[in-house]
Amino acid sequence: MSDQEHNTRQETFISHLIELRNRLLRAIIAIVVVFLFLYLVFPKGDNIYTFLAQPLMNVLPEGTSMIATEVTAPFFVPLKVTLMAAFLLTLPYVLWQIWAFIAPGLYQHERKLAIPVLLSSLILFLIGMAFAYFIVFPVVFKFFATLVPDGVQMMTDIGKYVSFVLTMFLAFGVTFETPVIVMVLIYMNIVTLEQFRNARPYIIVGAFVIAAIFTPPDVLSQLFLAFPLWLLYEFGMFLSRFITSRSARTAEDAAEDVKA
Repeated sequence: MSDQEHNTRQETFISHLIELRNRLLRAIIAIVVVFLFLYLVFPKGDNIYTFLAQPLMNVLPEGTSMIATEVTAPFFVPLKVTLMAAFLLTLPYVLWQIWAFIAPGLYQHERKLAIPVLLSSLILFLIGMAFAYFIVFPVVFKFFATLVPDGVQMMTDIGKYVSFVLTMFLAFGVTFETPVIVMVLIYMNIVTLEQFRNARPYIIVGAFVIAAIFTPPDVLSQLFLAFPLWLLYEFGMFLSRFITSRSARTAEDAAEDVKA
């Protein structure tokens, strides 16, 4: 390799790093700006936290509330909730920055696929969070409330509650990305549809193992995560019948170029 080629590659690599830095800075600035706006509108994050805590508050006995066992919890917990809201609100812009960085390195047909993948990933992640909030939380919290022994008052720490909720949001959001992951792996020719079908028994077992890791130690929560993961896996395989693998698509494009 000549010195000129080496310098050219080095300059290209540095330019990519600068581009990545700029994209990350724009995404971070957007999150900070939205966070500051929300913090000014909701100084204590009361409304956001109240909305987040509503599924548990609905099942707590009358006259009880959540508690703060740490001195700094009343300050940091609403701050954490507000930051989460800011990230969700800016997520489309963050994904757009990621897309703008990787798009120049993709073929034309890959760009057409990447946009639906990003949009569907965002939508499915939000659907997963909504599923956890509106369906899973009310049922699970009500189930927990019925298990409280006589003479014991259910009083949940706000810090632990927020950590639990964020973990569940992440678990269900990622779980609902399963169809996209399956389709991308098949499109990239990393895994074939037949291999996914043969792996079905292992995926089902793996779904329950993942559910046991990321959910509370009760059967109800595990079923709420394991069954959607399995069904979304099946849905991803169904949709994969309608896509063409990357290698096959590249061969088709090359043949079209020759004909042209």
